[in-house]
Amino acid sequence: MFMNNPFSELSASISPTVMQGYVILMVLLVIGGTVLDMMHKKSAQYFFENAKKAKKSAKRTVSTGEKASIAVKVLANEVLTSGEFCNTRRRLSHLLTMYGFIIFVVTTAIMIFGYPTPATATPAILPQLWHIGALMLAVGGYWFWFFIRVDVSAEGLSWYRFERADLFILSLLATSTFALLWSFTQSSGIAGWSTLFLALFIISSTTLFASVLWSKFAHMFFKPAAAFQKRVTRADGSRENLPAEYDLTDPAVQARFPDIPEYMGKKPDYMGHGIRREPANHY
Repeated sequence: MFMNNPFSELSASISPTVMQGYVILMVLLVIGGTVLDMMHKKSAQYFFENAKKAKKSAKRTVSTGEKASIAVKVLANEVLTSGEFCNTRRRLSHLLTMYGFIIFVVTTAIMIFGYPTPATATPAILPQLWHIGALMLAVGGYWFWFFIRVDVSAEGLSWYRFERADLFILSLLATSTFALLWSFTQSSGIAGWSTLFLALFIISSTTLFASVLWSKFAHMFFKPAAAFQKRVTRADGSRENLPAEYDLTDPAVQARFPDIPEYMGKKPDYMGHGIRREPANHY
């Protein structure tokens, strides 16, 4: 199973051209859905207008080199390592899902376009990575769905409760699950089940890529831009028009805000990050 390219075996019944056309169609659906989502939510307009506001209230100019450094930090922290997640379990689940999805999608495209038939021998590493990617995606996704989701872990709602916002994760889980089941039944020679799981794999993957407008898929492209803009506003001092982070024990701060020592004393206790003091499970 792990050594076989399931798409080359599928070429006996479905033309490689059809498979390649399907992949191209899914790419176009993602692009189109992302553009429509951007137009509907006015995300690009928000970013540009927010950048203009920040520029007006900036206290210093951020150089091109500094912006490049910020971009590298965003890539290393928010994108590659999901450093914005403070909860370790959520971060690991997200990383498993993200890298599993990337490996799964990239190896799918390589095998369909580069090694579409048994006549073109597929390097063993590709189907191995394809299966590993699908497994990582499934593990990270199911871990999130059953144990980490806020409405389940913190609000006490049932794991099987479904809303439109869950369309992305459920179609993602269905795609990886049915892909693995299809590969297993195909390599085992169970024709009837193999056909069923292939059909379910196609339906779930089509749902995943065609529902970008109604799912959280598009946010993957917006998140790095938002993180970059946030870091730039901190560097130029505009801070998105939010107040600065003060040390309440600093005499200069207390002189500026005389109500602090009046109501909290000259050495007030640190009361930040209260949300992290205990797990949110009060249901």
